[in-house]
Amino acid sequence: MENRLNIYNTLTKKVEPFIPNEDGKVSMYTCGPTVYHFAHIGNLRRYICEDVLEKTLRYIGYNVKRVMNITDVGHLSGDTDSGEDKMLKGAKREHKSVMEIADFYTKAFFKDCASLNIKTPDVVEPATNCIDEFIHMIEVLLEKGYAYISGENVYFDTSKLKDYYVLTGHNEEDLFVGVRDDVTEDDNKKNKNDFVLWFTKSKFEDQALKWDSPWGVGYPGWHIECSCISMKHLGEYMDIHCGGVDNIFPHHTNEIAQSESYTGHKWCNYWFHVHHLNDKSGKMSKSKGDFLTVSLLESKGYNPLVYRMFCLQSHYRKPLEFSYEVLDQVTSAYEKLRKKIASLKDEGETDKQAFEFYRENFVKALCQDINTSSAITALYDVLKADINDATKLALVKDFDYVLSLDLTKKEEKSNGASDELTAYIEEMIALRREAKKAKDFAKADEIRNTLLEKGVSIKDTREGTVWELV
Repeated sequence: MENRLNIYNTLTKKVEPFIPNEDGKVSMYTCGPTVYHFAHIGNLRRYICEDVLEKTLRYIGYNVKRVMNITDVGHLSGDTDSGEDKMLKGAKREHKSVMEIADFYTKAFFKDCASLNIKTPDVVEPATNCIDEFIHMIEVLLEKGYAYISGENVYFDTSKLKDYYVLTGHNEEDLFVGVRDDVTEDDNKKNKNDFVLWFTKSKFEDQALKWDSPWGVGYPGWHIECSCISMKHLGEYMDIHCGGVDNIFPHHTNEIAQSESYTGHKWCNYWFHVHHLNDKSGKMSKSKGDFLTVSLLESKGYNPLVYRMFCLQSHYRKPLEFSYEVLDQVTSAYEKLRKKIASLKDEGETDKQAFEFYRENFVKALCQDINTSSAITALYDVLKADINDATKLALVKDFDYVLSLDLTKKEEKSNGASDELTAYIEEMIALRREAKKAKDFAKADEIRNTLLEKGVSIKDTREGTVWELV
Protein backbone atom coordinates (compact mmCIF):
# COMPACT_ATOMS: atom_id res chain seq x y z
CA MET A 1 0.00 0.00 0.00
CA GLU A 2 1.10 3.60 -0.62
CA ASN A 3 0.42 4.55 3.01
CA ARG A 4 1.42 2.07 5.71
CA LEU A 5 -0.66 2.02 8.88
CA ASN A 6 1.21 1.57 12.14
CA ILE A 7 -0.99 0.27 14.92
CA TYR A 8 -0.65 -0.84 18.53
CA ASN A 9 -1.07 -4.60 18.75
CA THR A 10 -2.18 -5.89 22.16
CA LEU A 11 -0.74 -9.28 21.22
CA THR A 12 2.83 -7.96 20.85
CA LYS A 13 2.45 -4.99 23.24
CA LYS A 14 3.90 -2.54 20.71
CA VAL A 15 3.07 -0.29 17.77
CA GLU A 16 3.98 -2.12 14.58
CA PRO A 17 3.35 -1.91 10.82
CA PHE A 18 0.02 -3.37 9.79
CA ILE A 19 0.53 -6.12 7.21
CA PRO A 20 -2.64 -8.06 6.29
CA ASN A 21 -2.68 -11.73 5.34
CA GLU A 22 -3.75 -10.88 1.79
CA ASP A 23 -2.38 -7.87 -0.04
CA GLY A 24 -4.92 -5.07 -0.34
CA LYS A 25 -7.59 -6.87 1.69
CA VAL A 26 -8.41 -6.74 5.40
CA SER A 27 -10.54 -9.11 7.44
CA MET A 28 -11.81 -7.31 10.55
CA TYR A 29 -13.97 -8.52 13.42
CA THR A 30 -15.77 -6.47 16.06
CA CYS A 31 -17.25 -7.80 19.29
CA GLY A 32 -20.84 -6.61 19.07
CA PRO A 33 -23.29 -5.63 21.80
CA THR A 34 -25.19 -7.86 24.16
CA VAL A 35 -28.64 -6.56 23.31
CA TYR A 36 -30.35 -6.63 26.70
CA HIS A 37 -30.35 -2.85 27.26
CA PHE A 38 -29.46 0.44 25.58
CA ALA A 39 -25.79 1.03 24.81
CA HIS A 40 -24.30 3.70 27.06
CA ILE A 41 -21.95 6.28 25.62
CA GLY A 42 -18.96 4.43 27.10
CA ASN A 43 -19.84 1.41 24.95
CA LEU A 44 -20.28 3.68 21.96
CA ARG A 45 -16.84 5.28 22.36
CA ARG A 46 -15.42 1.90 21.38
CA TYR A 47 -17.61 1.61 18.29
CA ILE A 48 -16.68 5.16 17.23
CA CYS A 49 -12.97 4.31 17.44
CA GLU A 50 -13.45 1.03 15.58
CA ASP A 51 -15.44 2.91 12.94
CA VAL A 52 -12.51 5.30 12.46
CA LEU A 53 -10.12 2.35 12.15
CA GLU A 54 -12.27 0.74 9.45
CA LYS A 55 -12.72 4.01 7.56
CA THR A 56 -8.99 4.73 7.79
CA LEU A 57 -8.20 1.35 6.25
CA ARG A 58 -10.65 2.02 3.43
CA TYR A 59 -9.39 5.61 3.05
CA ILE A 60 -5.78 4.51 2.48
CA GLY A 61 -6.85 1.92 -0.07
CA TYR A 62 -7.68 -1.39 1.57
CA ASN A 63 -10.69 -3.53 0.72
CA VAL A 64 -12.18 -4.23 4.16
CA LYS A 65 -14.65 -6.91 5.18
CA ARG A 66 -15.87 -6.24 8.69
CA VAL A 67 -17.99 -8.68 10.68
CA MET A 68 -19.80 -8.10 13.96
CA ASN A 69 -21.81 -10.42 16.16
CA ILE A 70 -24.97 -9.65 18.09
CA THR A 71 -24.99 -11.45 21.43
CA ASP A 72 -28.56 -12.50 22.06
CA VAL A 73 -27.80 -15.58 24.16
CA GLY A 74 -25.05 -16.92 26.41
CA HIS A 75 -23.57 -13.77 27.97
CA LEU A 76 -23.89 -14.08 31.72
CA SER A 77 -23.83 -11.19 34.17
CA GLY A 78 -20.42 -12.46 35.25
CA ASP A 79 -17.88 -12.86 32.47
CA THR A 80 -16.48 -15.95 34.16
CA ASP A 81 -19.50 -18.23 33.67
CA SER A 82 -21.32 -16.93 36.74
CA GLY A 83 -24.58 -15.12 37.35
CA GLU A 84 -27.72 -14.77 35.28
CA ASP A 85 -27.97 -14.67 31.49
CA LYS A 86 -28.06 -10.96 30.56
CA MET A 87 -30.78 -11.51 27.96
CA LEU A 88 -33.02 -13.26 30.48
CA LYS A 89 -32.30 -10.45 32.92
CA GLY A 90 -33.53 -7.92 30.34
CA ALA A 91 -36.63 -9.97 29.57
CA LYS A 92 -37.56 -10.17 33.25
CA ARG A 93 -36.98 -6.46 33.71
CA GLU A 94 -39.38 -5.51 30.93
CA HIS A 95 -41.78 -8.47 31.06
CA LYS A 96 -41.07 -9.40 27.45
CA SER A 97 -39.67 -12.43 25.68
CA VAL A 98 -35.92 -12.67 25.14
CA MET A 99 -36.35 -12.33 21.37
CA GLU A 100 -38.51 -9.22 21.80
CA ILE A 101 -35.78 -7.72 23.96
CA ALA A 102 -33.10 -8.69 21.44
CA ASP A 103 -35.01 -7.19 18.52
CA PHE A 104 -35.79 -3.92 20.32
CA TYR A 105 -32.29 -3.27 21.61
CA THR A 106 -30.59 -4.36 18.39
CA LYS A 107 -32.61 -1.73 16.54
CA ALA A 108 -31.87 0.81 19.28
CA PHE A 109 -28.15 0.09 19.02
CA PHE A 110 -28.02 0.65 15.27
CA LYS A 111 -30.14 3.78 15.60
CA ASP A 112 -27.56 5.16 18.03
CA CYS A 113 -24.79 4.14 15.64
CA ALA A 114 -26.53 5.95 12.80
CA SER A 115 -26.83 9.13 14.86
CA LEU A 116 -23.07 8.93 15.52
CA ASN A 117 -22.27 8.23 11.85
CA ILE A 118 -20.91 4.78 12.71
CA LYS A 119 -20.95 2.60 9.62
CA THR A 120 -22.85 -0.69 9.90
CA PRO A 121 -20.42 -3.61 9.45
CA ASP A 122 -20.59 -5.60 6.21
CA VAL A 123 -21.90 -8.64 8.11
CA VAL A 124 -23.94 -8.58 11.32
CA GLU A 125 -24.74 -12.03 12.72
CA PRO A 126 -26.85 -12.81 15.81
CA ALA A 127 -25.48 -15.65 17.93
CA THR A 128 -28.80 -17.50 17.77
CA ASN A 129 -28.26 -17.97 14.01
CA CYS A 130 -25.14 -20.07 14.55
CA ILE A 131 -25.97 -22.85 17.00
CA ASP A 132 -24.87 -25.55 14.54
CA GLU A 133 -21.47 -23.85 14.12
CA PHE A 134 -21.00 -23.65 17.91
CA ILE A 135 -21.82 -27.33 18.35
CA HIS A 136 -19.43 -28.34 15.55
CA MET A 137 -16.50 -26.41 17.03
CA ILE A 138 -17.15 -27.85 20.48
CA GLU A 139 -17.27 -31.38 19.03
CA VAL A 140 -13.86 -30.83 17.40
CA LEU A 141 -12.38 -29.45 20.63
CA LEU A 142 -13.63 -32.53 22.49
CA GLU A 143 -12.16 -34.83 19.84
CA LYS A 144 -8.79 -33.06 20.06
CA GLY A 145 -8.74 -33.30 23.84
CA TYR A 146 -9.01 -29.58 24.51
CA ALA A 147 -12.43 -29.87 26.14
CA TYR A 148 -14.15 -32.12 28.66
CA ILE A 149 -17.64 -32.79 30.00
CA SER A 150 -18.31 -32.23 33.69
CA GLY A 151 -21.57 -31.74 35.55
CA GLU A 152 -23.36 -32.07 32.19
CA ASN A 153 -21.62 -28.93 30.89
CA VAL A 154 -18.77 -28.80 28.36
CA TYR A 155 -15.61 -26.94 29.45
CA PHE A 156 -12.44 -25.85 27.68
CA ASP A 157 -9.33 -27.25 29.40
CA THR A 158 -6.86 -24.36 29.70
CA SER A 159 -4.19 -26.66 31.16
CA LYS A 160 -3.70 -28.12 27.67
CA LEU A 161 -2.22 -24.83 26.41
CA LYS A 162 1.42 -23.77 26.59
CA ASP A 163 0.56 -20.05 26.78
CA TYR A 164 -3.02 -19.37 27.78
CA TYR A 165 -2.07 -15.79 28.74
CA VAL A 166 -0.51 -14.87 25.39
CA LEU A 167 -2.74 -11.77 25.10
CA THR A 168 -2.31 -10.49 28.65
CA GLY A 169 1.30 -11.45 29.34
CA HIS A 170 0.29 -12.74 32.77
CA ASN A 171 0.61 -16.17 34.30
CA GLU A 172 -1.24 -18.54 36.59
CA GLU A 173 0.12 -16.93 39.75
CA ASP A 174 -0.85 -13.33 38.94
CA LEU A 175 -4.14 -14.00 37.18
CA PHE A 176 -5.23 -11.00 35.17
CA VAL A 177 -8.86 -10.32 36.00
CA GLY A 178 -9.05 -7.04 34.15
CA VAL A 179 -11.76 -4.61 35.06
CA ARG A 180 -14.72 -6.92 35.12
CA ASP A 181 -15.64 -9.73 37.48
CA ASP A 182 -13.31 -11.82 39.60
CA VAL A 183 -12.87 -15.45 38.70
CA THR A 184 -15.39 -17.50 40.68
CA GLU A 185 -15.19 -21.09 41.73
CA ASP A 186 -17.08 -23.74 39.76
CA ASP A 187 -16.81 -27.21 41.26
CA ASN A 188 -17.23 -28.76 37.80
CA LYS A 189 -14.02 -27.18 36.49
CA LYS A 190 -10.72 -29.04 36.54
CA ASN A 191 -8.82 -25.74 36.59
CA LYS A 192 -9.99 -22.37 37.88
CA ASN A 193 -9.49 -20.70 34.46
CA ASP A 194 -11.39 -23.30 32.45
CA PHE A 195 -14.47 -21.86 30.78
CA VAL A 196 -17.81 -23.15 29.58
CA LEU A 197 -18.34 -23.96 25.92
CA TRP A 198 -21.87 -25.33 26.36
CA PHE A 199 -24.28 -25.06 29.28
CA THR A 200 -27.00 -27.66 29.84
CA LYS A 201 -30.09 -27.40 32.00
CA SER A 202 -27.89 -28.34 34.95
CA LYS A 203 -26.76 -24.70 34.98
CA PHE A 204 -30.08 -22.85 34.89
CA GLU A 205 -33.53 -24.39 34.82
CA ASP A 206 -35.19 -21.14 33.71
CA GLN A 207 -33.04 -20.41 30.66
CA ALA A 208 -35.39 -19.09 27.97
CA LEU A 209 -33.43 -20.17 24.89
CA LYS A 210 -32.36 -23.82 24.64
CA TRP A 211 -31.24 -26.12 21.85
CA ASP A 212 -30.63 -29.83 21.45
CA SER A 213 -26.97 -30.85 21.49
CA PRO A 214 -24.94 -34.06 21.86
CA TRP A 215 -24.50 -33.11 25.53
CA GLY A 216 -28.10 -32.35 26.36
CA VAL A 217 -30.55 -29.49 25.92
CA GLY A 218 -28.76 -26.22 26.58
CA TYR A 219 -27.12 -23.15 25.13
CA PRO A 220 -23.64 -21.90 24.17
CA GLY A 221 -21.18 -20.12 26.39
CA TRP A 222 -20.44 -16.52 25.47
CA HIS A 223 -16.82 -16.94 24.30
CA ILE A 224 -17.51 -19.60 21.64
CA GLU A 225 -19.78 -17.21 19.73
CA CYS A 226 -17.19 -14.76 18.40
CA SER A 227 -14.80 -17.52 17.34
CA CYS A 228 -17.43 -19.29 15.27
CA ILE A 229 -19.10 -16.21 13.78
CA SER A 230 -15.76 -14.74 12.69
CA MET A 231 -14.65 -18.02 11.08
CA LYS A 232 -18.00 -18.45 9.38
CA HIS A 233 -17.57 -15.16 7.51
CA LEU A 234 -13.81 -14.48 7.49
CA GLY A 235 -12.23 -17.93 7.47
CA GLU A 236 -9.56 -19.36 9.76
CA TYR A 237 -7.08 -16.48 9.33
CA MET A 238 -8.05 -12.99 10.50
CA ASP A 239 -6.23 -9.67 10.35
CA ILE A 240 -7.76 -7.49 13.09
CA HIS A 241 -9.97 -8.28 16.07
CA CYS A 242 -11.47 -5.29 17.91
CA GLY A 243 -12.96 -4.77 21.33
CA GLY A 244 -12.71 -2.85 24.59
CA VAL A 245 -9.87 -3.29 27.07
CA ASP A 246 -12.34 -5.09 29.34
CA ASN A 247 -12.63 -7.79 26.66
CA ILE A 248 -8.93 -8.69 26.84
CA PHE A 249 -9.49 -11.05 29.74
CA PRO A 250 -11.27 -13.36 29.85
CA HIS A 251 -13.23 -12.98 26.59
CA HIS A 252 -10.50 -12.45 24.00
CA THR A 253 -8.06 -14.65 25.90
CA ASN A 254 -10.61 -17.47 25.69
CA GLU A 255 -11.34 -16.77 22.03
CA ILE A 256 -7.67 -17.25 21.17
CA ALA A 257 -7.48 -20.44 23.26
CA GLN A 258 -10.42 -22.18 21.62
CA SER A 259 -9.86 -20.82 18.09
CA GLU A 260 -6.21 -21.82 17.82
CA SER A 261 -6.87 -25.18 19.45
CA TYR A 262 -9.60 -25.74 16.85
CA THR A 263 -7.60 -24.61 13.81
CA GLY A 264 -4.15 -25.77 14.90
CA HIS A 265 -2.53 -22.47 13.86
CA LYS A 266 -2.35 -18.77 14.73
CA TRP A 267 -5.77 -17.23 14.29
CA CYS A 268 -5.59 -13.42 14.44
CA ASN A 269 -2.53 -11.20 13.90
CA TYR A 270 -3.63 -7.85 15.36
CA TRP A 271 -5.72 -7.05 18.43
CA PHE A 272 -7.16 -3.51 18.68
CA HIS A 273 -8.50 -2.46 22.09
CA VAL A 274 -10.19 0.81 23.05
CA HIS A 275 -9.88 2.19 26.57
CA HIS A 276 -12.72 3.16 28.89
CA LEU A 277 -14.83 6.26 29.08
CA ASN A 278 -14.94 7.37 32.71
CA ASP A 279 -16.83 9.94 34.68
CA LYS A 280 -15.66 11.48 37.95
CA SER A 281 -16.77 8.34 39.82
CA GLY A 282 -14.90 5.95 37.54
CA LYS A 283 -15.70 3.63 34.62
CA MET A 284 -19.17 3.99 33.11
CA SER A 285 -21.32 0.87 33.25
CA LYS A 286 -24.94 -0.19 33.22
CA SER A 287 -24.58 -1.72 36.68
CA LYS A 288 -24.54 1.76 38.22
CA GLY A 289 -28.25 2.18 37.52
CA ASP A 290 -28.76 5.41 35.58
CA PHE A 291 -26.38 5.56 32.65
CA LEU A 292 -25.71 8.00 29.86
CA THR A 293 -27.17 7.19 26.46
CA VAL A 294 -27.23 9.00 23.15
CA SER A 295 -30.93 9.68 23.67
CA LEU A 296 -30.21 11.31 27.02
CA LEU A 297 -27.61 13.57 25.44
CA GLU A 298 -30.09 14.51 22.73
CA SER A 299 -32.78 15.27 25.28
CA LYS A 300 -30.35 17.73 26.85
CA GLY A 301 -29.89 19.45 23.50
CA TYR A 302 -26.57 17.93 22.41
CA ASN A 303 -25.88 16.89 18.84
CA PRO A 304 -24.62 13.25 18.92
CA LEU A 305 -21.82 14.25 16.55
CA VAL A 306 -20.47 16.55 19.26
CA TYR A 307 -19.94 13.42 21.33
CA ARG A 308 -18.18 11.81 18.36
CA MET A 309 -15.88 14.83 18.09
CA PHE A 310 -15.29 14.65 21.86
CA CYS A 311 -14.09 11.06 21.42
CA LEU A 312 -11.92 11.89 18.41
CA GLN A 313 -10.06 14.56 20.36
CA SER A 314 -8.53 11.85 22.56
CA HIS A 315 -6.43 8.79 21.65
CA TYR A 316 -8.31 5.51 21.70
CA ARG A 317 -5.73 3.88 24.00
CA LYS A 318 -6.13 6.50 26.72
CA PRO A 319 -8.92 6.66 29.31
CA LEU A 320 -11.30 9.53 28.57
CA GLU A 321 -13.22 11.40 31.26
CA PHE A 322 -16.69 12.64 30.42
CA SER A 323 -18.30 15.76 31.83
CA TYR A 324 -20.99 18.09 30.58
CA GLU A 325 -18.61 21.02 31.02
CA VAL A 326 -16.19 19.49 28.52
CA LEU A 327 -19.04 18.53 26.18
CA ASP A 328 -20.20 22.17 26.24
CA GLN A 329 -16.70 23.24 25.19
CA VAL A 330 -16.70 20.71 22.35
CA THR A 331 -20.18 21.90 21.30
CA SER A 332 -18.85 25.44 20.97
CA ALA A 333 -15.80 24.26 19.02
CA TYR A 334 -17.93 22.09 16.72
CA GLU A 335 -20.38 24.89 15.96
CA LYS A 336 -17.53 27.33 15.23
CA LEU A 337 -15.87 24.75 13.01
CA ARG A 338 -19.03 24.16 10.99
CA LYS A 339 -19.67 27.90 10.73
CA LYS A 340 -16.16 28.47 9.42
CA ILE A 341 -16.57 25.69 6.85
CA ALA A 342 -20.02 27.01 5.84
CA SER A 343 -18.42 30.39 5.06
CA LEU A 344 -16.11 28.89 2.46
CA LYS A 345 -17.08 29.63 -1.14
CA ASP A 346 -17.13 26.73 -3.53
CA GLU A 347 -15.58 28.69 -6.39
CA GLY A 348 -12.58 28.23 -8.62
CA GLU A 349 -10.29 25.27 -9.23
CA THR A 350 -8.84 22.90 -6.66
CA ASP A 351 -5.10 23.31 -6.18
CA LYS A 352 -4.03 19.70 -6.70
CA GLN A 353 -0.54 20.17 -5.29
CA ALA A 354 -1.87 21.78 -2.10
CA PHE A 355 -4.59 19.14 -1.85
CA GLU A 356 -2.06 16.31 -1.91
CA PHE A 357 0.20 18.07 0.61
CA TYR A 358 -2.51 18.56 3.24
CA ARG A 359 -4.07 15.18 2.56
CA GLU A 360 -0.72 13.55 3.23
CA ASN A 361 -0.54 15.30 6.61
CA PHE A 362 -3.97 13.93 7.47
CA VAL A 363 -3.03 10.42 6.39
CA LYS A 364 0.20 10.54 8.42
CA ALA A 365 -1.77 11.40 11.55
CA LEU A 366 -4.17 8.49 11.06
CA CYS A 367 -1.36 6.07 10.23
CA GLN A 368 0.36 6.89 13.53
CA ASP A 369 -1.80 4.45 15.49
CA ILE A 370 -5.10 6.15 14.55
CA ASN A 371 -4.13 9.51 16.05
CA THR A 372 -7.48 11.24 15.60
CA SER A 373 -6.43 14.24 17.68
CA SER A 374 -3.61 14.98 15.23
CA ALA A 375 -6.01 14.31 12.33
CA ILE A 376 -8.34 17.03 13.64
CA THR A 377 -5.34 19.35 13.97
CA ALA A 378 -4.60 18.63 10.30
CA LEU A 379 -8.16 19.73 9.52
CA TYR A 380 -7.69 23.05 11.34
CA ASP A 381 -4.37 23.52 9.54
CA VAL A 382 -6.27 23.35 6.25
CA LEU A 383 -8.75 26.02 7.35
CA LYS A 384 -5.89 28.34 8.39
CA ALA A 385 -3.81 27.66 5.26
CA ASP A 386 -3.16 30.21 2.53
CA ILE A 387 -5.03 28.25 -0.14
CA ASN A 388 -8.29 28.98 -1.96
CA ASP A 389 -11.70 28.01 -0.61
CA ALA A 390 -12.33 25.40 -3.28
CA THR A 391 -9.24 23.48 -2.17
CA LYS A 392 -10.20 23.82 1.49
CA LEU A 393 -13.69 22.49 0.82
CA ALA A 394 -12.34 19.59 -1.19
CA LEU A 395 -10.01 18.66 1.68
CA VAL A 396 -12.72 19.00 4.34
CA LYS A 397 -15.03 16.72 2.36
CA ASP A 398 -12.18 14.25 1.86
CA PHE A 399 -11.21 14.21 5.56
CA ASP A 400 -14.82 13.89 6.66
CA TYR A 401 -15.04 10.42 5.13
CA VAL A 402 -13.02 9.27 8.14
CA LEU A 403 -14.00 11.88 10.74
CA SER A 404 -17.70 11.59 9.81
CA LEU A 405 -18.71 14.82 11.55
CA ASP A 406 -21.06 16.11 8.81
CA LEU A 407 -18.73 19.07 8.38
CA THR A 408 -20.21 20.19 5.06
CA LYS A 409 -23.78 19.06 5.57
CA LYS A 410 -26.20 21.93 5.07
CA GLU A 411 -28.69 22.75 7.81
CA GLU A 412 -32.24 22.27 6.64
CA LYS A 413 -34.42 25.34 6.70
CA SER A 414 -38.20 25.45 6.70
CA ASN A 415 -39.71 26.81 3.52
CA GLY A 416 -40.81 30.43 3.54
CA ALA A 417 -38.49 31.68 6.30
CA SER A 418 -36.19 34.61 5.63
CA ASP A 419 -32.55 34.46 6.64
CA GLU A 420 -33.27 37.00 9.38
CA LEU A 421 -36.15 34.95 10.79
CA THR A 422 -34.14 31.75 10.51
CA ALA A 423 -31.27 33.32 12.49
CA TYR A 424 -33.73 34.50 15.17
CA ILE A 425 -35.35 31.07 15.46
CA GLU A 426 -32.01 29.30 15.75
CA GLU A 427 -30.89 31.77 18.42
CA MET A 428 -34.08 31.14 20.42
CA ILE A 429 -33.68 27.37 20.07
CA ALA A 430 -30.12 27.67 21.37
CA LEU A 431 -31.34 29.71 24.37
CA ARG A 432 -34.03 27.11 25.02
CA ARG A 433 -31.43 24.34 24.86
CA GLU A 434 -29.34 26.15 27.48
CA ALA A 435 -32.42 26.62 29.65
CA LYS A 436 -33.23 22.90 29.48
CA LYS A 437 -29.66 21.98 30.39
CA ALA A 438 -29.95 24.33 33.39
CA LYS A 439 -33.27 22.62 34.27
CA ASP A 440 -35.05 25.99 33.86
CA PHE A 441 -38.05 24.39 32.22
CA ALA A 442 -40.25 27.44 32.81
CA LYS A 443 -37.94 29.53 30.64
CA ALA A 444 -37.80 26.74 28.03
CA ASP A 445 -41.59 26.70 27.85
CA GLU A 446 -41.66 30.49 27.64
CA ILE A 447 -39.33 30.41 24.63
CA ARG A 448 -41.47 27.73 22.97
CA ASN A 449 -44.60 29.87 23.47
CA THR A 450 -42.84 33.00 22.18
CA LEU A 451 -41.89 31.19 18.99
CA LEU A 452 -45.41 29.81 18.62
CA GLU A 453 -46.81 33.33 18.86
CA LYS A 454 -44.57 34.26 15.93
CA GLY A 455 -45.93 31.33 13.92
CA VAL A 456 -43.05 28.92 14.57
CA SER A 457 -43.69 25.40 15.87
CA ILE A 458 -40.76 23.49 17.37
CA LYS A 459 -40.40 19.79 18.10
CA ASP A 460 -37.69 17.88 19.98
CA THR A 461 -36.46 14.79 18.13
CA ARG A 462 -33.56 12.35 18.40
CA GLU A 463 -31.82 14.41 15.72
CA GLY A 464 -32.26 17.63 17.74
CA THR A 465 -34.87 20.38 17.74
CA VAL A 466 -36.65 20.95 14.41
CA TRP A 467 -39.03 23.75 13.49
CA GLU A 468 -41.58 24.78 10.90
CA LEU A 469 -43.75 27.77 10.10
CA VAL A 470 -47.44 27.33 10.99
